[in-house]
Amino acid sequence: MKNIALDNQHNNLLRKLVFLSILLAFVVIALGAYTRLTHAGLGCPDWPTCYGQLDVPKTAEQIAKAELAFPERPVEPHKAWNEMIHRYFAGALGLLILAIAFLSFKNRHHKTPFRLPLLILAVVIFQAALGMWTVTMMLMPIVVMAHLLGGFTTLCLLFLLYLRLRKTQISVSEVSVKKYSGFALLGIVVLVGQIGLGGWTSSHYAALSCVELPICQPGWQEQLTFEDSFDLVPPARESYEFGHLPHNERVTIHVTHRFGAIITTVYLTWLMVMIYLRSKTNVLKVSTLLVGVALTSQILLGISNIVFSLPLGIAVAHNVVAACLMLTLINLTYRLYRKV
Repeated sequence: MKNIALDNQHNNLLRKLVFLSILLAFVVIALGAYTRLTHAGLGCPDWPTCYGQLDVPKTAEQIAKAELAFPERPVEPHKAWNEMIHRYFAGALGLLILAIAFLSFKNRHHKTPFRLPLLILAVVIFQAALGMWTVTMMLMPIVVMAHLLGGFTTLCLLFLLYLRLRKTQISVSEVSVKKYSGFALLGIVVLVGQIGLGGWTSSHYAALSCVELPICQPGWQEQLTFEDSFDLVPPARESYEFGHLPHNERVTIHVTHRFGAIITTVYLTWLMVMIYLRSKTNVLKVSTLLVGVALTSQILLGISNIVFSLPLGIAVAHNVVAACLMLTLINLTYRLYRKV
């Protein structure tokens, strides 16, 4: 009994830290989107410092010294602060995840998961490298998209760890819907692909290449060209800021993202209906409804981005709700896969 109480004590502490890290990861994702959408990705031309400082140059002397060191990138304080605030929160998240990994490994003999926390730590270290390459490679689209996906991956793994610490299970009466666990896992894959397309659209500054619904403005079929629209390694340039592809390629990227949204919506809607109708208890019904709420919100935000020409608040919310949708789908899938 004493060992069980000790195990519960360790898990409760760890669960609180993981929950805090999940909240912080949401903040980091929102700040990353805000930084990208305010064109502040190169607000600091070096990494991890900003013009060689731990904060943004403020005095006339500091600004003059910074612009002497980086003459090609004049100091824009508002952009630099956007970038540095994002880095501060990302650094705090990294330290918190390091603490979680340390405690998990230290208490591994108390039935505390430790492999998953170590994996999360490895992902965060790679995510930091992607943050550096985003700056040093001048916003190369593939790096920007990978950095976005890395942030989502960190959040999702933290949420999975939280579910494991809660030891979530389903009741015997829900065995009939476990056959949909594979379809739910496929739904996660489909959603990851759609989020990746969203990142590709954003990193190529193609969010406003189509300004009409439901697909694009008239004549979009003639503008489609896939030859260079999805090159992972583009031609070398001094900077990829504000995009490097012509209009037709950007239209192609945006249209692909729209079709991806349609496919994702249809598939997840089918999945939710099947699971909801066959569930016999409220646990999975509520989990399914949460996916539906997040999906509906995401669709409305996507439409609002077009109707209102990508307002900053809605565009940031589109990123955050995408993360919420992924977590609700992971929660549903986890419940379906859990042993009875």
